[in-house]
Amino acid sequence: MAIVNTCKRKLLKGEPAIGAWLSMGSPIAAEIVANAGYDAVILDHEHGPGDFLNAISLMQAVGEAGPTPMMRVPWNDPVYIKRALDIGVMGVIVPYVQNAEEARAAVDACRYPTVGIRGVAPHAGRCSRWGARLGEYLEAWPKQLLLMCQIETEEAIENIEEIAAVDGVDMLFLGPSDVSASVGHMLDLTHPETAAAIERAERKMRKTSKLLGTVIRPGQTLNWTFERGFDFIIAGGDSRLLGASAQAQVGGFRDKLPKRPKRANAPHRKRR
Repeated sequence: MAIVNTCKRKLLKGEPAIGAWLSMGSPIAAEIVANAGYDAVILDHEHGPGDFLNAISLMQAVGEAGPTPMMRVPWNDPVYIKRALDIGVMGVIVPYVQNAEEARAAVDACRYPTVGIRGVAPHAGRCSRWGARLGEYLEAWPKQLLLMCQIETEEAIENIEEIAAVDGVDMLFLGPSDVSASVGHMLDLTHPETAAAIERAERKMRKTSKLLGTVIRPGQTLNWTFERGFDFIIAGGDSRLLGASAQAQVGGFRDKLPKRPKRANAPHRKRR
C-alpha cells in the first residue's frame, strides 16, 4: 500500500471529508469507528488520555479500514509534533495558533532541515515502517502531510489572514467552543457575542485560499456545516458516539415505559 493521505487527496479534489475523534484509547472502539467509513480518524492528545504506544495500537486497529490517521497534539510543541510524525500520523491539528509566527513554528516542526527543525530519524520510526519503506516515505511525505492550525481565540480571528499566508499551513480549523470561551461565554454558542465572533471568523476564513475545517456543533447537522463553506468536519468521536447512543436508548425507554400484557402467573415481589 502506497503512503498516501487519502483524506487530503479527497479534499484537494474539492470533495467534502468527515472525521471522528478517537479519545477513549480503545483499539476496539477505534476499529468500530474506522469501519463506519470516516475519511479520517483523529487521535486527540490535547484532551484525550492517550500516549504514543497507545496511538500506534489505535493506528494499527484502523489500518485495514483505511481512514487517514491524524493527531491533535496537546500544544504547538516541536518535540510532540516530531514524535507524532515519527509514529506515522499523516495529519496534525495544532491548537491555539494565534499569529503567523506561531503558524510558522508549527510548519517548521513538521519539516526536516534545511527548511524546518524536525529531528531526522525516519529510518527508526513507524512512519517509514521502521525503515522498510524509507525511500518511499521521504519522497511522499512533503506532499502527504495535512497541517491544520486551530483558530480558537479573538486574537487568532484577527490574524486569520496572516496565519493563512504562511506557506505549509494547509487548513484553518475553527474551534467554536474555545472561541466562545475567549469572548467570555464558555460553551454558549448561541450567545450573540459568541455567534458574532464565529461568524466573523468564518467570513475571514472563506476569503483565504486554505482548506477549512471545524467540528460539528450541538444541534446542527453535517449538511448545515458544509453549507457554511467548510471542507473537513469532525462529526463526532468514539466516546461521544457511544455515550449518545446509550443515553438515547435508555432515555427513550424511561420516557415512555412499554405497556405489558398481564400474566396469569406473574412473579410476585417479596415484602420486606
